[in-house]
Amino acid sequence: MSIDPVPEIPVPDALDLVVEVADMMSIFAAQRLARVDAMRRQALEDAVRHGRELTDVIERGVRLELAAALRITEHAAGELIRRAEALVHRYPVVLASLGRAAMTERHADILVSGLDEVEPELRDELLSRALELAETQQVGTFRRSMRRLIDTARAVTVAERHETALATRRSVVEHVDDAMAWLYLYIPAVEARAIEGRATAMAKAIVAQDGEARTLDQARADVMCDLLIEGRTDLHPAEARGIRAEVVVTVPALALLAEDDVERASAGMEPAVVEGIGPIPLERARELCGGAEGWTRVLTHPETGAVLSVGRDHYRPPASLRRIVRWRADRCMGPGCGMPASRCEIDHTIAWEDGGTTSLDNLAPICRGHHRVKHHGGWQVRQVPGGGGALEWASPAGRRYVVHPERRVPVFRPSSDSDAPF
Repeated sequence: MSIDPVPEIPVPDALDLVVEVADMMSIFAAQRLARVDAMRRQALEDAVRHGRELTDVIERGVRLELAAALRITEHAAGELIRRAEALVHRYPVVLASLGRAAMTERHADILVSGLDEVEPELRDELLSRALELAETQQVGTFRRSMRRLIDTARAVTVAERHETALATRRSVVEHVDDAMAWLYLYIPAVEARAIEGRATAMAKAIVAQDGEARTLDQARADVMCDLLIEGRTDLHPAEARGIRAEVVVTVPALALLAEDDVERASAGMEPAVVEGIGPIPLERARELCGGAEGWTRVLTHPETGAVLSVGRDHYRPPASLRRIVRWRADRCMGPGCGMPASRCEIDHTIAWEDGGTTSLDNLAPICRGHHRVKHHGGWQVRQVPGGGGALEWASPAGRRYVVHPERRVPVFRPSSDSDAPF
């Protein structure tokens, strides 16, 4: 009589143990939120039963007792109660997901905060997609995806809301210690992005000078002061002069033919977006696509002349190829990284010295920190075949993480009726 061998039980490694504890923390977080809400409801029911109708006083008492018991601030206790109420009563599917460790408590916080800010009629429409994203993405990536999901859903009213917000633009000075102050500008995001971009480019040129001791942050602040106070660029090295802001605006070409954002949305077309900002009013998109200097215009419609590869002829990608690599990714292609692609290095996935080509399917923007990890940290990185620029990162522990670009570059093939591309 043969005896079946006892199957080997896999031994968890160090990372498995960390993940196990993290999952337990998510499960316990869901239980804590459910019990916080039960505590609040019981206090309100007790108050009603005893004839006390001062609901705000009862709520304050619950907050005070919770803060004292957990040794946290009343503000933190109030946030805990608010989150518990939202998950138990408005988003129970999210609480269930947290309870089975399919997402972290931070994911749940971002999801609740995002959905609570949109109109009630949009919440049910967005909830299923938001839940899917929360269960598959890292926190930083999910925060950006959630923002984009909400902005796209609300893009129909973006022009009206932008006009209302534009009327409140202003500047504020907040004095702090050591004779320093913060200068705040509440201005359109497009302009803010352009200001920051130009100042950063000029500051980079300055800190690259021999003998320059300032950091990038210090030089950027000095550049802004020079431009705002004196309005002069001759105070800076020649390499920093003549630099203009460059911001990427992406507009579906056919959307430019729509009368307004309502007509665009009804036709099922995506809104115009600015890199790092999100949707903008269609009228503003027309203005930026009409020839304004300093804007890289990318129309998601066939355009001829785009350089997608120079093979082994050149190591450094030409400007047009660098732009489309950055446009496709939008961010650093390191797992969960939020660094804008405009501030990243263009990396050859297969190194040039190993025979890698300078082509769209072998290039990706990676921030300096993740660039060092890729080359010196024992990680292996490859382009996912057919992934449209997706990168797979394999850790020294053998785990694999796939990072997808924000956009896909259109692929044009002959139609079945003719040899003409479409």
